[in-house]
Amino acid sequence: MTNFYNQWKRAFTLSKNKSSRLKKLWRDIVESISGTEQDFTKGSIRRAILLLSIPMVLEMIMESVFAVVDIYFVSKLGADAVATVGLTESLMTLVYAIGIGFSMATTATVARRIGEKNRAGAAAAASQSIIVGIVISLVLAIPGLYLAKDLLILMGASDAVISSGYSYTAIMISGNIVIMLLFIINAIFRSAGDAALSMRVLWFANICNIILDPCLIFGLGPFPELGIKGAAIATVIGRGLAVIYQFYILFSKKGRISLNLKSFHIQFDIIKKLIKLSYGGIGQYIIAMSSWIGLMRILADFGSEVLAGYTIAIRIVIFSLLPSWGLSNAAATLVGQNLGAKQPERAEKSVWKAAFINVVFLSVFAVFFITQPEFFIRLLIDDPAVIGHGVQALRIISFGYLFYAFGMVMPQAFNGAGDTATPTMINLISFWMIELPVAYSLVNFFGFGESGVFYSIVIAESIMACLGIWLFKRGKWKLKKV
Repeated sequence: MTNFYNQWKRAFTLSKNKSSRLKKLWRDIVESISGTEQDFTKGSIRRAILLLSIPMVLEMIMESVFAVVDIYFVSKLGADAVATVGLTESLMTLVYAIGIGFSMATTATVARRIGEKNRAGAAAAASQSIIVGIVISLVLAIPGLYLAKDLLILMGASDAVISSGYSYTAIMISGNIVIMLLFIINAIFRSAGDAALSMRVLWFANICNIILDPCLIFGLGPFPELGIKGAAIATVIGRGLAVIYQFYILFSKKGRISLNLKSFHIQFDIIKKLIKLSYGGIGQYIIAMSSWIGLMRILADFGSEVLAGYTIAIRIVIFSLLPSWGLSNAAATLVGQNLGAKQPERAEKSVWKAAFINVVFLSVFAVFFITQPEFFIRLLIDDPAVIGHGVQALRIISFGYLFYAFGMVMPQAFNGAGDTATPTMINLISFWMIELPVAYSLVNFFGFGESGVFYSIVIAESIMACLGIWLFKRGKWKLKKV
């Protein structure tokens, strides 16, 4: 009888503890989404990752929804329209590179100042980053407005794609300021530890885009039928409204960093530091995305159907990988804040824990994409020829997901420390010295056809992960001054 009672008591205690842990987990999830202020240089690292990563994951999901929603509606217009989106996205890589590069510089600087408990310094870095982003985006808008057709010709687009889709390209590139500011200001919110606010901004942008996309593409209700041009207008308006919301938060003093008009007087010393830091970040993405342009150019020779299939597969991959960027961004924020608080060992532990969580997360996606790729491709298009190429691309690329998990977290850890040179070198080796030559060789010399491009992606990303792990373990990033 005593043994039975003891067993029952242990079972009851375990059940009670489990219930208590689940309640605590739920409270933390609610807290992370609501955005309560925390000091991430103290307490449980796992809880810090949870509080930061949940809104960041949801934010990245919202960012990927932009891509998926656009391609879903545009796919109804045919393969040429999808190819236009794919080629334009590759042309937009310079905008993304600069926006993300300055986001990295902003994250490293603002997070370090927050870790030092220097809110005024964090606000100064934020305002100067916004100024530089606006100036650069205006310069980039000019070629998009006047040279859209020439840029598509350069990318190897067919006459049909150019005649029907150049307006999409012109609007997207000339309206790049909304993308630039969305990246930079959300980086300000995240690096200050207010990841929930960044998440809400992307939710708002996506709601606007989801509503406007079908209305402007197909002419629903009072809206004109603009076709693929409507998709570009919907995206720019959706992101533009989100940027207005961001500025409202910054000026209303409702966020953890507050700005006013005086904040925007030019401070060349801060701008110089930000630009110096951003070189590596911009270089990383110019290298990575120019490699993507190269892959698109190789695939363009196979025709619009192959391009469309690859574009759809990549959008699905992005949808699954962007939540992992949430974990990566959480690691970057924790590295910056903990280095600012003089706790390098806590910064390192944060990165390893984020990386292993990412492995578990991406392994689930890999299983589904390898075993059931056609199901996911058919969600976005019903053209049999395009589906076949999309299935092939999605299945092959998904074999590298285990490596992608580390290959995403490690570079962001370096960037969070302000060491943007190391991941730039890793990208240079992985993409320019491996991915592009391997893709070209497999396609042109070894008879792999378009699948050679897909295999080259897996090979390059796997090498990137291994290099990142090795260099991170050496620990030189802990000595970086920002």
